[in-house]
Amino acid sequence: MPIEGGTPQEQSENLLRPDEPLSFKVLNPDSARPILLLCDHASRRFPTAVGDMGLDPVARRCHLAWDIGAGPLTERLAVELGATAVLARYSRLVVDCNRNLMDPSAFLEFGDGVVIPGNRGLSQYHKDVRAKEIYWPYHYAIDIELRRLSALSFPPAIFAIHSFTPVLDGVSRECQIGVLWDADRETAEIVIDGFRAAGFQVGDNEPYSGKAPMDFTIDHHAESAGVPHVGIEIRQDLIDDDDGVARIAPILRDIIERVPAGPTYRPAGEERSMPA
Repeated sequence: MPIEGGTPQEQSENLLRPDEPLSFKVLNPDSARPILLLCDHASRRFPTAVGDMGLDPVARRCHLAWDIGAGPLTERLAVELGATAVLARYSRLVVDCNRNLMDPSAFLEFGDGVVIPGNRGLSQYHKDVRAKEIYWPYHYAIDIELRRLSALSFPPAIFAIHSFTPVLDGVSRECQIGVLWDADRETAEIVIDGFRAAGFQVGDNEPYSGKAPMDFTIDHHAESAGVPHVGIEIRQDLIDDDDGVARIAPILRDIIERVPAGPTYRPAGEERSMPA
């Protein structure tokens, strides 16, 4: 059905052309491992319909457009773990799949000194089109995989993979890994301890906090379902090439494999029960 508010010409046009990829891709869709990897900001692709959004090539490749290295890292983890992964295939500047659609940063107009002309004055109709064709199909794909894995035995642990820029607004970030959590402290502690044991400088809810309201994907899919979960942020200079991804992937793989599967997460201090 057409989205309300557009002109007849607008309603006859789709955002994604038939020859463009879907808004998501699923790796290992037949895996039975109780692990689900997610990557909201895996790509810097723009749909042809939005052009370059008024941005020069440097801006279209920078950290505002995607989480540098997060996509390749997620894909490598999916291979090494034999686990299912769902990755978004369009730039977060088109619509940010890790934001509530009511959050102004879902359609970012300005960030880290860069103006995004293609999002300034964006009509509600065009926001709705981007949500319909990119945002919600990605989240529906996550729902499908979460239900499929849960039906096999017990709910999977969800790991949301992100990366962060070493410098933001002129301020250097010293931590190398950020572990983001809110409800599931137990899983976060396993990941924090694992990275610290490997010699990394780890931020506990830094440089971002899992308690912040903009962390939509974990809140929507994991917390609401009561499954083990954590958000993992890797500083981009650690994974901005193949060698970096190859160094980090086995470390993170081993940490993920230490997280016990179970029907629900437990509040901090309570031991997670293992399924019979």
